[in-house]
Amino acid sequence: MGKVGLAPVIGMMMAECAQVGLMFAGKAAMSDGMSNLVFVFYSNAFASLVLLPASLLFHRSQIPPLTLPILSAFFLLGFLGTSSQFFGYAGIYYSSPTLSTAMLNLVPGFTFILAIIFGMEKLDWKSSSSLAKSVGTIVLITGAFIMTYYKGPHLLMTSSPPNLSLQFFGPQTNWVIGGLLLAIDCVFTSAWLIVQASILKKFSAELIIVFFYCFFVAIQSAILCLLMERDLSSWSLKPGVRLVAVLYSAVFGSAFQVGVCTWCLHRTGPVFVAMFKPLGIVISAAVGTIFLGETVYLGRFIGAAVIVTGFYSVMWGKAKEGNSGVETGVRSLESSSQKDPLLQNNFEET
Repeated sequence: MGKVGLAPVIGMMMAECAQVGLMFAGKAAMSDGMSNLVFVFYSNAFASLVLLPASLLFHRSQIPPLTLPILSAFFLLGFLGTSSQFFGYAGIYYSSPTLSTAMLNLVPGFTFILAIIFGMEKLDWKSSSSLAKSVGTIVLITGAFIMTYYKGPHLLMTSSPPNLSLQFFGPQTNWVIGGLLLAIDCVFTSAWLIVQASILKKFSAELIIVFFYCFFVAIQSAILCLLMERDLSSWSLKPGVRLVAVLYSAVFGSAFQVGVCTWCLHRTGPVFVAMFKPLGIVISAAVGTIFLGETVYLGRFIGAAVIVTGFYSVMWGKAKEGNSGVETGVRSLESSSQKDPLLQNNFEET
């Protein structure tokens, strides 16, 4: 990776702050009465409007041909993204952004499991990198169970305005249901990464991929909304919490975060970017505790620490594998991600 300047470090910290802000924005919009499907539709529809001119401008001289197989792959990518965002925001609604940022660290482990299932990677118990990823995946899942099912005594409790605390941590809060939904979100996100890796080998215009991804998510979520959301009041986008949350999600959750992560990846590589993911746990916990009066429990703290340990074990295995030049079936997913930055932008759309 070489020497890293200050700019990529600041950039990744800003990207993680934007990601955490996206989760709190989604929580606020849903607590205000907007359903998770409607929020997904509006966010991706606005993001498509932002990304269309940006992608055409950026790739104006090198747009690959849009064939039917490529468009079908975009549709599949959109389906996985719609499913991921549906379960992700539902999980945030039932729990909190703090749990969501912690659970997102499961994605590397689930990606490793899916790669084995689909024959993209073979387990070699004699390889330290393969062993580190296997053990790290088990540790990740163990940490998720601890954080979801074990509460323990509270470590820190602060006060917040009653109406604000109720808005974010009201009667609907259920960490067990939320944790399960967020785990499903991570599985879909991992599958999304694998499919995107396949697309990027044939279609290298990254911003155009993101545009079609948001476009198809908007269409699919709109269809689901029309079938499942009969309450017209949940569609309201009047000025207030809902409008601010949707605009934040579209601009900062898509355009800004993707741009910053892409810029950092081109200069530092995927491992450097991935190293900042656990920072989201600290940021969301600090915001939730200081401004929203969220109580920090021992079980949640232990679970988050175990997840971070497992995360870095998996990332160490990936880094060692890349340095040693090991040839594995998942090489296109991991080593090519240094050329295809969107592979590492795994919480950008949840």
